[in-house]
Amino acid sequence: MKKRKLSSFTLLESLIALLVLSGTFLLFLSMTRLFHEEVKQATVDNTQDWQLFCNLMRAELEGTTLDRVEGNYLYVNKKVPLRFGLSSRGDFRKTNADGRGYQPIIHHLKKAEISQKGQKIKIVLFFEKGGSRTFLYRFLEE
Repeated sequence: MKKRKLSSFTLLESLIALLVLSGTFLLFLSMTRLFHEEVKQATVDNTQDWQLFCNLMRAELEGTTLDRVEGNYLYVNKKVPLRFGLSSRGDFRKTNADGRGYQPIIHHLKKAEISQKGQKIKIVLFFEKGGSRTFLYRFLEE
C-alpha cells in the first residue's frame, strides 16, 4: 500500500485557531462595551450641564425685570443692568450691560438664539456635540 500525504490540521493547530478566535471575540466584546460607556457618559454630561444651566438661569432671573433682547443678548435689571448671551469662546455667560465680566453658565456651545415675545423669553442653545435645547422664562408683570 502506498501512503498518501494529506494536509490536515493537527490538534495543536486547531487549539491555536480556537485561541485566536476566542481572543478576537473577547477584544471585540470589550471594545463594544467601552464604546457604549463613552456614548452613555457623553449623554449624561450634556443632560447634567443642561439641568445646571436651567437652575442657574432661573436663579439669576428671579427678581429681575426684563429690559430688552437685542443683538442676540438678553438685558435685564437686578439693581444693576446685566447681560446674558453667547461669547466668542463658545460659552453662555453673564456679564454687566457693557459686556465686562466673566461668569460662564454653560460651555461647549456652537450657537445661541435669544428671542422675546412680550414678557416671555426663549433661549435656544446649540451644542458642539450636536443637538439643541430650549429654555423658556416668563418675567412677572410690573
